Amino acid sequence: MSGFEDIVEITRKHVFGTWRVQKTWKPVNIVSAEGCYFTDSSGKKYLDLSSQLICVNLGHSNMNVINAIYEYMKKLQYLTPAFACDVRAELSRMLLEIMPKNIIKFFYSTSGTEAVEAALKIARMYTRKHKIISRYRSYHGSTAASISITGELRRIPVEGYHTVPGTQFAPECYCYRCPFKLSYPECGITCAEYIDYMLQHEGDVAAVIVEPVVGSNGVIVPPHEYLPRLREITRDHNVLLIVDEVMSGWLRTGEWFAVHHWKIEPDIMVTAKGVTSGYLPLGVTGVSREISEYFEENLFAHGHTYEAHPVTLAAGIATINEYKRLNIRDNVLKVGEYLGKRLKELEAHPSVGEVRGLGMFWAIDLTRDKKTKKFMNTPKDKLAGRPIVVEKVAAKASELGVFIIGWVNNLLVAPPLIATREDIDRGVEVLDEALKLADQEASSKTS
Repeated sequence: MSGFEDIVEITRKHVFGTWRVQKTWKPVNIVSAEGCYFTDSSGKKYLDLSSQLICVNLGHSNMNVINAIYEYMKKLQYLTPAFACDVRAELSRMLLEIMPKNIIKFFYSTSGTEAVEAALKIARMYTRKHKIISRYRSYHGSTAASISITGELRRIPVEGYHTVPGTQFAPECYCYRCPFKLSYPECGITCAEYIDYMLQHEGDVAAVIVEPVVGSNGVIVPPHEYLPRLREITRDHNVLLIVDEVMSGWLRTGEWFAVHHWKIEPDIMVTAKGVTSGYLPLGVTGVSREISEYFEENLFAHGHTYEAHPVTLAAGIATINEYKRLNIRDNVLKVGEYLGKRLKELEAHPSVGEVRGLGMFWAIDLTRDKKTKKFMNTPKDKLAGRPIVVEKVAAKASELGVFIIGWVNNLLVAPPLIATREDIDRGVEVLDEALKLADQEASSKTS
């Protein structure tokens, strides 16, 4: 290629940009990355305030993970999943130590959506039932079954011809804009009780699936009673509980997995992203002893070519070792508390309705009017290709040297888990400036 312009032009012209109208895509050419920063072809550095797609938990260029990948690649480049190998056994042993204690057997894939696909297939095979209850404010992946249980807008363009029948959606646990127009704690956790009501009136339900902390749809942290009550409800109705920890896992919230905050044990757990810090594609589906024992006598009808790819498993082992060596949990607790405190200062902006989060996983939820809590933008705006304010704010932040994800009505703040207070100060300083664009869209009468 003759230059950096060719890289951008060929990419824009011949590669799809995801979840967007193609003519709006103007990708920046990135040439290197280290720690919490990455650099484009002009030499400009960006603070990675969203860990790319909330996956580069260890930051960029961790040499211990890179060297582990390199060394194992020299040893064993590929292996059919019919064979055993050392990294497959070792990563499984490590997962047994950090996942909920009832999760005892694993299926390894190459992404979060594939991990969810496996979970759904397992749940349906095990229960011999079909329906899945999910929530409207959710994202579980882009492949056929995973997009079918995705509640938010990304399901809508393909619904009916690339979705699997059998999903029922429940209201989410979203206290700031409660779908029942109630207030916590007087609400009695109606959002959980509604699922109980659904299960009283729905037959053929295999499982309920939730993100313990909602991810791209606004980092919604449930009240402390919600998940324990949901676990109780699913057991009462003999329905499996699947938790999607693709984003919320791997110390992102201050625990290995978010469910540990509420001390619940799901029947199936799915995760990806942070298991290798995004360095290689790896998804994990873990199941309980009861489900594992079922398949001792029944066909496990699932698998694919890159299942349990040995080099990705080596990356997973190295990543877990780095989480421990670097005392990442301590950093998340300390810097995460500071991050939340600094972000809360941004609630002074007329356009900021609520800042919420846990550990180093936060969202800035925008509003046009603080009294009415009117959304700045809605899913219908995104689907119609209308201007999205969070995208304008994210673009301004990028111009000022900070990368942040904006999705519909929320800015997702999830820096690498190695971030320092200085990194946080830099990020908040830029967000404070970029949010002035959103303030122009908010009511001048808000207080």
